Amino acid sequence: MKILVTCPPMLRMIESFRPLFAQYGVEITTPNVVQTLSVEELKALVPQHNGWIIGDDPATREVFEAGKAGQLKAAVKWGIGVDNVDFAACQNLGIPIINTPNMFGGEVADIAVGYVIALARETFDIDRGVRAGQWPKPRGISLSGKTVALVGFGDIGKNTAKRLLAADMKVIAYDPYAKPTPELAAVQMAVWPQRIEEADFIVINCALTSSSRHMLNADVLASTKPGVRVVNVGRGPVVDEAALCAALQSGQVYSAALDVFEDEPLPADSYLRSHPRCVFGSHNASNTADAVARTSEIAIGKLMGFLGVSRK
Repeated sequence: MKILVTCPPMLRMIESFRPLFAQYGVEITTPNVVQTLSVEELKALVPQHNGWIIGDDPATREVFEAGKAGQLKAAVKWGIGVDNVDFAACQNLGIPIINTPNMFGGEVADIAVGYVIALARETFDIDRGVRAGQWPKPRGISLSGKTVALVGFGDIGKNTAKRLLAADMKVIAYDPYAKPTPELAAVQMAVWPQRIEEADFIVINCALTSSSRHMLNADVLASTKPGVRVVNVGRGPVVDEAALCAALQSGQVYSAALDVFEDEPLPADSYLRSHPRCVFGSHNASNTADAVARTSEIAIGKLMGFLGVSRK
C-alpha cells in the first residue's frame, strides 16, 4: 500500500508521522512541494498510489481520472479548504474523499487578529525602519471602539470574533449560513455588503465559492470608509487584487495584510510588493506544530479507514 502526501505543512513535519504510517504498514511518497504540484506532476504521481493526502494542489477531474485509471482508491483533503478539489469528480468516479473540518479555528484567528494589530499600530513599518537603521514612530490607531467587518462566521470567524470582542471592538459578521451564538451575542449579523461603510477593518476568512469570488471588489471598496484596513486569511480570489491595488494607490484602503493571494506564490511583478503599507504571509495562517500534528493524525486515520487498513 502506497500513500502520496502533497501537503506542505505535513511534509515539513513528515518525520513525526513516519512511525504512525509504519504502524499501518504503508509506504509513503513525499515529493518536494513549495505550495502545490502542477496538474501534470500530479497526473504522473497520483496513479502510482493507493491513497492521497491532498494539500492545496489542483485536484481536478483530470487528476482523479488519471488516479482512477491507476491505483488510487481514496483521498483526504488535508485541512478545511476544499475549493481546489473536485469532489463531484470523486463521487462520479467512486473515489471516497473527505476533508478535515474545524481544525484551525484558533490558529487562523490568532493570525487574523495579529494582522489587525499590525495594521493598527504599523508594527511592520517600525520593524523595517529599525532594520534600516532608522527609529520610526508611526502614529497608529487604537483597537477599542473600532468596527470590524468580518467576512465568514464559521469556526475561524467565531474564534476571530471572540478575540476582537475581547479587544473592545465592534464586530459585524457576514455569513448567509451562520447565526450568532449565545456567547457571541454582541456580534451583529448583516448581509454583504450592507454597513460596509462603518468598517475600520475588513477581515476575510471565508471559503472560496462561486458566490464569494471577488466579494471585495471595486464597487464594494468604493463604498468603504476612506482609509479602511484589509486583512485576508481566507482565500486569495475572495479579493479582487486589481481593485485592491487601485484602492491602495488612491488611499481608499490605507493598508492591507494578506496571507493568501489570487496567484501563489505572490508574483514577483505584483504591485502589492511595492506598496509600503502591505504586509504579507505565505498562506501559512494555520501552520503551527500543534495544529499540523492534530490535523495530520486525523487525515491519516480517515484515509486508512477508507482503505480498510488497520494498525499492526
